[in-house]
Amino acid sequence: MLDADTYTPRLKSLYKDTIRAALKEEFGYKNDMMIPRLDKIVLNIGCGAEAVRDSKKAKSAQEDLTAIAGQKALTTIAKKSIAGFRVREDMPLGTKVTLRGDRMYEFFDRLITIAMPRIRDFRGVPGKSFDGRGNYAMGIKEHIVFPEINFDQVDEVWGMDVVIATTAKTDAEAKSLLTAFNMPFNS
Repeated sequence: MLDADTYTPRLKSLYKDTIRAALKEEFGYKNDMMIPRLDKIVLNIGCGAEAVRDSKKAKSAQEDLTAIAGQKALTTIAKKSIAGFRVREDMPLGTKVTLRGDRMYEFFDRLITIAMPRIRDFRGVPGKSFDGRGNYAMGIKEHIVFPEINFDQVDEVWGMDVVIATTAKTDAEAKSLLTAFNMPFNS
């Protein structure tokens, strides 16, 4: 049994021990607080039309995302009614969760080492999906690549968005940070 006080996620200790020094040398930061770090990871599953037809679909997506993230996911609801899509105000349409701290590092480790290699025809993630301020966004077509999801009990395969927010000021700094964490960029 691991002691909660002494356990540190693998990627967090890797960042503290090697990545920070490498980034400081590469970009010539004068202060340790200038070195980019992971801020948060936001996961999102949008159910869309399936949730409109069956309200249990959003609940199912929330349970799956809770299992993947390791913390309770929040149900997202419609802000306005849209008659063309048969959406009413306050109707559940998806689910999201924001990970910080140790849970964020644990999820990022599972994403890179376990989930991404299980993606069918995986050739890396695009290296151009940065927003200009050092944040990276990507999509996963099937949430069943995560080991927490029992494939036999899945009633619907969801796509999911993963947004990795960093404290980097530029895309080059953020890409260098994520590359140091062994993010498999294809370009």
